[in-house]
Amino acid sequence: MTGGAPGGMAQWVDLHAHSTASDGTLSPAAMVGAAHRAGLTALALTDHDSIDGIAEAESAGRALGVEIITGVELSAYEGSREIHILGLHLSDLAELERHLTALRSSRRTRAERIVERLASLGAGVSLDRVLEIAGPGAIGRPHIAQALVEGGHVKDRREAFDRFLGAGRPAFFAKQRLTIAEAVRIIHQAGGLAILAHPGPHGTRDRVHQFILAGGDGIEVRHPGHSAEDTVRLKALVDHYRLVPSGGSDCHGSMEGPRALGGMQVPFDWLQQQATRVRERAEKGMVA
Repeated sequence: MTGGAPGGMAQWVDLHAHSTASDGTLSPAAMVGAAHRAGLTALALTDHDSIDGIAEAESAGRALGVEIITGVELSAYEGSREIHILGLHLSDLAELERHLTALRSSRRTRAERIVERLASLGAGVSLDRVLEIAGPGAIGRPHIAQALVEGGHVKDRREAFDRFLGAGRPAFFAKQRLTIAEAVRIIHQAGGLAILAHPGPHGTRDRVHQFILAGGDGIEVRHPGHSAEDTVRLKALVDHYRLVPSGGSDCHGSMEGPRALGGMQVPFDWLQQQATRVRERAEKGMVA
């Protein structure tokens, strides 16, 4: 858990980033190296449905002096609407891995069904190639889309979704869905804080209230997808409901553009607020 920021200069952290353990393009160690070059004090690795990159990131963090916040990003649903929830400051990784293993197994089954359907549609791709494209990360439709491009069935990933993989298209199968309350509970059981990720203009008072009722701890205030007005409004909601603020670049590997690592200039103080909330939960025995 974090202590104090070194030196008297402003210290920035990035609490939302992805590596090759899910759908990023840089290895966990390379992401930490990029965080070091960006002058970040701390980095949260929040791969989709995976904590496989944490050990590598922590090793690189120790070598470079970058604090690694153990994280994950889960997908949950409110009706048909997909909601992303970050789990930060996770401590019981064995408990979390039990849940993630079940989710990954369901994703493998889903990929197999999609590949079978594509074959029946005359757009056959190799499941082995899909798994190779996915690498150690969770298998998803983008990996199948890439296999379709390589097979010459479509010109790009967009066409793959438009013709085959998008909702309502002939090779679409819905993935196993968590409710918001289930995702929050999984994160709490692993000792972490549940943060509503990039709510943007949809992060209304009613939606935030629903997230709180589900046990949520905080809101991602700073994100590349937020307007200036979104950021101000979300910070006001954090203050009103006494939640913890969070923020990050949602970087997937590119060091340029709006999602460049550290670009959101998330203050170190927000990390300290989260650390305090984790201690308070632990003292009260609030693990689930």
